[in-house]
Amino acid sequence: MPDPDRVRNGSGGWLTVARIGTWNVENFFRPDSGAPDDEDAYQAKLASLAETIKAMAPDVLAVQEVGDPEALADLATAVGGPWNLQAADPDGRGIRVGFLSRLPLSEVTQVSAFPDQMRAVQVDDTGPSLGEMGRPALAARVVLDTGRALDLITCHLKSKLLTFPGGRFSPHDEDERARFAAYALYRRAAEAATVRAHATALLDGHGQDRALVVLGDLNDEPGAATTQILLGPPGSEIGTPGYGRRDRGDGQRLWNLAPRIPEANRYSRIYHARPELIDHILASHAVTVRVADGDIDFAGPRPHSIGDDPNADSDAPASDHRPLLLAVDLPA
Repeated sequence: MPDPDRVRNGSGGWLTVARIGTWNVENFFRPDSGAPDDEDAYQAKLASLAETIKAMAPDVLAVQEVGDPEALADLATAVGGPWNLQAADPDGRGIRVGFLSRLPLSEVTQVSAFPDQMRAVQVDDTGPSLGEMGRPALAARVVLDTGRALDLITCHLKSKLLTFPGGRFSPHDEDERARFAAYALYRRAAEAATVRAHATALLDGHGQDRALVVLGDLNDEPGAATTQILLGPPGSEIGTPGYGRRDRGDGQRLWNLAPRIPEANRYSRIYHARPELIDHILASHAVTVRVADGDIDFAGPRPHSIGDDPNADSDAPASDHRPLLLAVDLPA
């Protein structure tokens, strides 16, 4: 994990860094409104989450799967010190995204409606189409100690874990599985396009100068089509020959910082015993050029493996995701 206070620059000196994290805290409700379903389990989860956040020492932490805003406040209290809190509206399950920030949050905007040109998408066999994100994204701005403004967008795109009619997590047959996997993909792609549109508006073609970070649970891996939608103009990804060559696309691009994570640690969840990277930090040019290998990494213990029923471990004290942490020097 990056040093809590400093990162070495190219000449060997030390620079103060901003620490920006993201974490899916997994079905985090107070016990009277969801899981965990009793006070002891809630306190155990609260203590586990707080311990990890204390070790991370983030300036800003984007969170996903928060149930009650009151639970987010409990978490801030458990971590200690002053926090600025913001939470988006919940989805049908009652979960939402939000921010815990040591820095004041301004320009707070909820992002939900699909772009005007995009039609609503089918979400199941019989119900109405959906023209907005199932879980609204949340955008905010902070001003770092250097005086640099940093725009942040946190999101939690449609899950790959499928839910079938009646709340089932298993399909009646493979035709049903295929249909509902397609419905989920429609939604995830439309949601990615919606977040991308908001990022494009914030960048306004000036990504070389405007610091923007998109972070959260994208529910797919770096090479997935839905994840790629968020990047913008192709051809300059980290690790490709085009990286480091400036071109007209730099003002609009977002770079997935996953290649800067040590390869052996490049996963955020374990699904059916297979590590996968579905939590991401994407950054504009102004941020990306300040990030070196090892400046981004995962915190916390190795998560437990999950299956297809998200409720199977609802009382587990730890999240089934690991938090991702970026340490970056952004001069004024």
